[in-house]
Amino acid sequence: MSVIAFIPARKGSKSIRLKNIKYFCGRPLIYWNLMSLQESNVDKIVVATDSKKIKSVVNGFNFSKVELYDRKMVNAQDDSTTESVMLEYIEQSELSDSDIFILVQATSPFTQPNNFNEGLELKKSYDTVLSCAINKKFNWSEDGVSLSYDINNRPRRQNYKGNLIENGAFYISSVKDISKNKNRISGNIGIYKMPEYSSIEIDEPLDWIVAEKIMRKYLLNKKIIDVRNIKIILSDVDGVLTDGGMYYCENGDEMKKFCVYDGMAFKLLQEKGFKVGIITTENRNLNRRRAKKLNLDFDFHGAEDKLKIIEDLCVEESINIDQIAYIGDDINCFKLLSNVGLAACPLNAVDKIKNIPNIIQLNRKGGNGVFREFMEFFV
Repeated sequence: MSVIAFIPARKGSKSIRLKNIKYFCGRPLIYWNLMSLQESNVDKIVVATDSKKIKSVVNGFNFSKVELYDRKMVNAQDDSTTESVMLEYIEQSELSDSDIFILVQATSPFTQPNNFNEGLELKKSYDTVLSCAINKKFNWSEDGVSLSYDINNRPRRQNYKGNLIENGAFYISSVKDISKNKNRISGNIGIYKMPEYSSIEIDEPLDWIVAEKIMRKYLLNKKIIDVRNIKIILSDVDGVLTDGGMYYCENGDEMKKFCVYDGMAFKLLQEKGFKVGIITTENRNLNRRRAKKLNLDFDFHGAEDKLKIIEDLCVEESINIDQIAYIGDDINCFKLLSNVGLAACPLNAVDKIKNIPNIIQLNRKGGNGVFREFMEFFV
């Protein structure tokens, strides 16, 4: 018996274009469930898609359990059901009736490895297990009838047990039951309860805003993005520590605007034991003055081959390049960002940088405290 996790991810999303790979808390949305499934007890993860772009992004994660499945166009239409692509895959694959099949929806990104494992354990006692969240809203019908409570005995919210609603995180059944009933849910049904915040499913732009805030508050922490191996944290200058603009005085003097929050970030990282620095292609004294004022451990100027310079630094510091973290925004950062242990970019980085596999896309633009945001992963 094998455990197969199945994530449908079609390209034709309407409300949010290509939402399955749109950046959510610094990673493509689909990454979060793939990462949790990779760390869970499932044997295989199947991403069923009709999009070359989605396949490219998923391949870039290099998760060992993940396989791609080319779903048929007939089951990738606006009116196609999820069951249709599930059944298509089951019919096309050599699965055993006893195999366990987990339908996972990328639009519910809050599920952790332990949630999948506990759901699988619960499945031993039921034909189907589905995830639900507690809903403490008071529901009404259009006819003005309360569906949740006695209007003459209104409960206090803190004493109200609420109702359970599907949160779309996962549905666990056997291949045999799905094939027989043509449905993700059948037979004796068990409920796996998840926190109230997990009821948010990302279908509309407003859902996205709310879900990101929830993710950052409850789940996004150092356990998700592992920084324990990092020793040195470096930043590009123009487009990261500045807004990328050049300002000229009447007399022709050049100026740049640096964000003071970024300056404090370098200091806080040093206090935590990290070595910090800048590396820039430009060879300007104003960058040198900024580096000196910040008392950085390293400052590299006129760096035409950033990767070679940092490889030499690793030799001097007796570390590996995967112990380097770097934030950059433009194509001259590409090689270095593609090789360091942890890579990040501002919100307004060029597309070639944003598409580097596993790069963290931050929420702030260059010159607007984006390095300070990057710092939050480390301290």
